[in-house]
Amino acid sequence: MKILLLQDVKSHGKKGDIIEVNDGYAKNFLIKKKMAVQATNQIINETNQKKASEQRRLELEKQEAIKLAERLNGNTIVVEIACGENGKMFGSVTAKEISEALLKSGYDIDKKKVNIKEPIKSYGVFNVEVKVYANVTAKININVIKK
Repeated sequence: MKILLLQDVKSHGKKGDIIEVNDGYAKNFLIKKKMAVQATNQIINETNQKKASEQRRLELEKQEAIKLAERLNGNTIVVEIACGENGKMFGSVTAKEISEALLKSGYDIDKKKVNIKEPIKSYGVFNVEVKVYANVTAKININVIKK
């Protein structure tokens, strides 16, 4: 019997999958516990349309992320940091400050997507990688200057 899973079922499939199982297992366990419904032609068509729609949406998101990465690539973002009288920095430049500087430049990038090995503790230009989307990254330059 073909069924549509309403939730993940160990060793059979994930939610939204249409699988073939024994009639007794389907009727007496999966359908009875509301883990699945019998897959009619209408349900199969609706499920296939939903999956195709989701696939198109994900592809559009990825294309937008690629465009954003192309715009970001090679840009230089200026980060101002406070310093003392002798020119020594107060604190360091972290992903949070870089994210805020990107926001001021018109790019809404979360601080978790800014990939720096360790906080920047000196003035100058540094290369930083920004993860825009899964498998889509951009390399930007961070220019740290005195405030």
